[in-house]
Amino acid sequence: MMIWIAYIVGGLIGLVVLMAILGSLLPRGHSATRRATFRRPATEVWSAITDIDKFTTWRSDLASVERLPDRDGRPVWREKGRNGTMTLEQVESRPPSRFVGRIADKNLPFGGTWTYELTEAAGSTTLAITEDGEVYNVVFRFMARFIFGYAATMEKYLRDLGKKFGEPVQ
Repeated sequence: MMIWIAYIVGGLIGLVVLMAILGSLLPRGHSATRRATFRRPATEVWSAITDIDKFTTWRSDLASVERLPDRDGRPVWREKGRNGTMTLEQVESRPPSRFVGRIADKNLPFGGTWTYELTEAAGSTTLAITEDGEVYNVVFRFMARFIFGYAATMEKYLRDLGKKFGEPVQ
């Protein structure tokens, strides 16, 4: 019995070491973009993606959002949800066409920005989200690349926004 436990523990340690080695070979930074079109004016989509106090009414991954004191006149907030707790800050805001948010926590195994670009045409708005991220921890880097995927969070965000508007998102 003890020999099997040793094999299992050794196998798990070996797996983590392999993940760390492969993760160290991956680039720290990545960029991914996802987009969806909504049958709404840009001002309505803009309102949804920038109204921090209402995020929990439509984002299924959030349990709570707490407004924090502004930094240099820009909004800062803390999100708590399935993926833990994360502090974010607004970096740029050009209503209703461009918004950039950044992870403001320095103690997370990842960081980066999300750039939201809205383009309105013929009564619909296309929202493109670009994640320019960095993953510092090599094991987490491996998992982000091969298990979670870089775009999974953005895809969920767009599906949730589609549900808010009563529209399916592909």
